[in-house]
Amino acid sequence: MQGLEKDFLSHLNEHQKLAVTQAEGPMLVLAGAGSGKTRTITYKIAYLIDQEICRPEQILAVTFTNKAAEEMRNRVGKLLTHLEASPLISTFHSFGVQVLRRHADLIDYGKDFTICDRDDQKRVLKAVYEELHFSDSQLPGRKTLAAISRAKSNNWAPEEYAKKSRDLASQEISLVYSAYERFLKGSNAMDFDDLILLTVRLLKKNPEVRQRYGEWYRHILIDEYQDTNRPQYDLIRNLTEVHQNITAVGDEDQSIYGFRGSDIGNILRFEADFPGATIIKLEQNYRSTQNILDAASSVVSNNVNRKGKVLWTDQRAGPLIDLLAASNAKTEAAYVSSRISEYLRQGEKGIAVLYRTNFQSRQFEEALRRLKIPYKLIGGVSFYHRKEIKDALAYLRVVVNPDDNVSFLRIINQPPRGIGQVTVDHLHQRAREEKTSLWSALQKGLEENTFPARAHRVLQPFLSLIDHCQNFLELPLHLLLEKTIEASGLITAFRSEDSEEAHNRILNLEELIMMARENAERGYTLQEFLDHAALRSEADDYDESASVSLMTLHNAKGLEFPIVFMVGCEEGLFPHSRSVAEDDLEEERRLCYVGLTRAQKKIHLTYSRRRRFFGREGEEMNDPSRFLQEIPEHLISISSDPFSVRESVPPDSGSGKYRQRKRAGNIGIKTYDSAESVRGFLRKLSQKGRASNGKFVSGAQIVHEKFGYGKILRVQDTGDDLKITVQFPGLGIKRLLQSYAKLKLV
Repeated sequence: MQGLEKDFLSHLNEHQKLAVTQAEGPMLVLAGAGSGKTRTITYKIAYLIDQEICRPEQILAVTFTNKAAEEMRNRVGKLLTHLEASPLISTFHSFGVQVLRRHADLIDYGKDFTICDRDDQKRVLKAVYEELHFSDSQLPGRKTLAAISRAKSNNWAPEEYAKKSRDLASQEISLVYSAYERFLKGSNAMDFDDLILLTVRLLKKNPEVRQRYGEWYRHILIDEYQDTNRPQYDLIRNLTEVHQNITAVGDEDQSIYGFRGSDIGNILRFEADFPGATIIKLEQNYRSTQNILDAASSVVSNNVNRKGKVLWTDQRAGPLIDLLAASNAKTEAAYVSSRISEYLRQGEKGIAVLYRTNFQSRQFEEALRRLKIPYKLIGGVSFYHRKEIKDALAYLRVVVNPDDNVSFLRIINQPPRGIGQVTVDHLHQRAREEKTSLWSALQKGLEENTFPARAHRVLQPFLSLIDHCQNFLELPLHLLLEKTIEASGLITAFRSEDSEEAHNRILNLEELIMMARENAERGYTLQEFLDHAALRSEADDYDESASVSLMTLHNAKGLEFPIVFMVGCEEGLFPHSRSVAEDDLEEERRLCYVGLTRAQKKIHLTYSRRRRFFGREGEEMNDPSRFLQEIPEHLISISSDPFSVRESVPPDSGSGKYRQRKRAGNIGIKTYDSAESVRGFLRKLSQKGRASNGKFVSGAQIVHEKFGYGKILRVQDTGDDLKITVQFPGLGIKRLLQSYAKLKLV
């Protein structure tokens, strides 16, 4: 025994126990929200080790965030207290890094490659645009990077992407993609997509390496299988080629990252990929009340692409779901912040405000600040993504590897030392001509005295600075970092600013040095420290102790809160107009399911009748989200908008009577005695006016291939054609001819 309780299986329900104790062969565990998937995975790891089915180091468990991986490691450590070795519990990207650090030379990369984050990618793209004489106005960089990431998620090399390019923009992106890859390769750098893509390429090109890893990791467990993309899927297939001992745990109803390249088909076709697979459903929920589960299940059951399961709990039904129709976005935020204030006075903690898009957070931040309610904004700038931290780490990378073009470009004029864009462009030109790194071009130019006198004067001290810092490479990690930061001039520059912001930046750098010391004490190498910093994600910065958290629905995945406010439940916003236009409504519905199942005790849904989009002067009328109408009426309680002059709920709505009771903060809650009144309420609010008999009529909802979701305001018959006036959320009013516009009725 490895310190495991003799009756530890008694902590599992029957379906979890089945998943844990079947050791051999492929298995798909369909784990509904809150059904204990992490417990199932960690108990299975413990079971495999305790029963001596394999050695600890022969187990590989892979998940998507460092936070999830750390939680699994901690749980396994508590179950097995006397381990001589440890299983590898890692993220996909961290596993890729470990493989590539050992074998990158087999695919013509140096083992000291640099990992590029989003900011680094933008800097690379800027250099590529200058080389190709492209501009951001001609080809938006954000669009280009998204297209490159999608291509990599589909396992398309630049040549394959070029063959698939049909329009001018795609052809231009294919040119950028090729140059972008050349730049990364020349810099011995990889972006996040490459960490998986190149690992797969390495395994495919080297059968003996593939065989070695397949034989070593005898049991592989994959968390959040529904979120895997094509390269991740290929990685799994390569690792399980020798055996079929794979346990994939996931929930097709929580597949919400299609925009990042995840493929729900991976989980839907699991039985076809692994013939003879065992399928186990975890349907008992340990998180939410039955009313919340019934609401979530009712919404997601409208999807076609799912395997299906019925969530249940032995908890009580719980309170009804509150629904507010606010007059506008400001009153929506005022209502939510007042309710939060009331909950906090009652001693509640762990409250989340979830929204579809980031721009929605501003109103809620302002409302919370007015009431002096502290909050945590998830998705803001994390510690490792702060500018001063990234600058310091870039210095460290250049000291270790001066040929790192990406980090070199970040620090060459940071802090400002008079090295302008003209000089940098000259370095780029020389590096391209001589097929060398920017550092080598700098060295050679200074040796041969080919720079203009002014450029020479500012470049020589930079070269001397890096040479000087390389003398610290033999020092302990924290001292190397401390002396490099001091020599760089970053702290001196901040001190000269003499502002509160600059002081905070200095404190952040001191914190980084402290973290380096702690890493050194744990035995981390310099490369491991840099990899750890590069692989941190937004999800890793979530603070469970925060009383109030604001975040997008996507960022809420994997989290849970006693009380949830899901805001902005409007057509065009949630579901998002782009998703409706691109026929991705099922993913939006899964996102609604994820949002609902984050709540443990209570959930509030809000809808704003009017909302201003992207700084437009006027507020646009909105219809309530179709998802609201997919929740059974008997689960909903309707709240009034106390901040609006006009009542949100008409007194004669439906046949039911309402009663008003006062809450703290003068919040009026109108609770209806009849389900019929809820239907009447939503029907009265909705201006959807679905087209009858397939006709274009005023109020009908349509989709345009370019503008997305919209609502018809007016239809005029000109005799030869229909002139249709349409309101598009965020874009305003368009007047279109039906024969040319190719409108589709929703």
